[in-house]
Amino acid sequence: MASLGIYIQVPFCQTRCTYCNFHTGVVSTGRYAPYVEAVCCEIRGYRELYRTAGIALPVGVGTAIVNTIYIGGGTPSLLDSGLLRNMLDAVRGGFQCELCEVTLEADPETVTPEKAGAWAAAGITRISFGVQSFVGTELAAAGRIHRREDVYRAIPVLRDAGIGNISFDLIAGLPHQSRQSWSQSLGELIALAPEHVSVYLLEIDEGSRLGKEVLSGGHRYSATALPSDDEMAEFYEAAGAGLANAGYHHYEISNWAKQGFESVHNLKYWRREPYLGFGAGAHSFSGPQRWANAHDAAIYVQSISGTNRLPIEQLESVTPAQALDEELFLGLRQLDGIDLRKIEGAYGVALHGKIVPLEAAGLIERNGDHIRLAPGKLSVSNEAFVHLLS
Repeated sequence: MASLGIYIQVPFCQTRCTYCNFHTGVVSTGRYAPYVEAVCCEIRGYRELYRTAGIALPVGVGTAIVNTIYIGGGTPSLLDSGLLRNMLDAVRGGFQCELCEVTLEADPETVTPEKAGAWAAAGITRISFGVQSFVGTELAAAGRIHRREDVYRAIPVLRDAGIGNISFDLIAGLPHQSRQSWSQSLGELIALAPEHVSVYLLEIDEGSRLGKEVLSGGHRYSATALPSDDEMAEFYEAAGAGLANAGYHHYEISNWAKQGFESVHNLKYWRREPYLGFGAGAHSFSGPQRWANAHDAAIYVQSISGTNRLPIEQLESVTPAQALDEELFLGLRQLDGIDLRKIEGAYGVALHGKIVPLEAAGLIERNGDHIRLAPGKLSVSNEAFVHLLS
């Protein structure tokens, strides 16, 4: 039987990071419980809510077994542990579950022995930490609340609670970051030996305070202290080499894992497998359709609790052309690459003309019908993607 992933969005934070372009906010803790109740109502009544919203789940998705849950945000570790359990119980009550991975995104400073124990008791098996850096000046400039000491304090607390799958995020390109400071962050991360690591390049766009400042030529938020694009690419390459030497397997452009600790849930996104998202701003994919809930938490709660209607902000049918683009883009993000003949057969297309120039430019490697991004070109992968999707 097919598997299904469940994503639950908790759009609340203690503060907003300068680089953040997500739909999150700082709100009174009194709004947490009503929001969670709305999420539970959506989960329990999703079939009827989808029907009235014009969403038609394929039979295979409606009967699939849920094997992963991912609670993201925002900072869902801010919630009372009982509220987190309520959402997990709603999933268990509304779906057939055989869970192999239940992830909670957490900030290091929010971890306590009491919370960690309650998380484990509720069935949470994996913690994804937004570490971002181990250097105080970088964390402060980015608007992060935690400091490196919080990470060192939180890890043994989680281990003692029985949570044996921990993921760290690092960001390459933070203000004030240098070769020396990046080497420090990478070295400290490797020494702490999380099971999984994500390394992201800083994004500059109008959706964040830092991005707006950089694009307007301003000086706030340390906008003039950003490393260059070349330095960011160098940081990424150094991370790849250091993590490989430490025994991590590079399985997706931004992700490394110890053997057997690849993110089962996130692999669903990259493999175009179905997932349902619950909560404000949550996205879903059934195969034929994609949709997203309204990102405003107050509107979401009012709609679910007041009118028993799902506030859909986006609903689209996936065309064959879109599906093909996604197969190529998402498939090549995975280090194993894609089976060209399989994709050509499935979509009735010939891709030889797109592949030859990329191979000649050294952007991809080809072994028979199998292609993947060239290992030395991962930091400039967008060049390959732009050509493939043009």
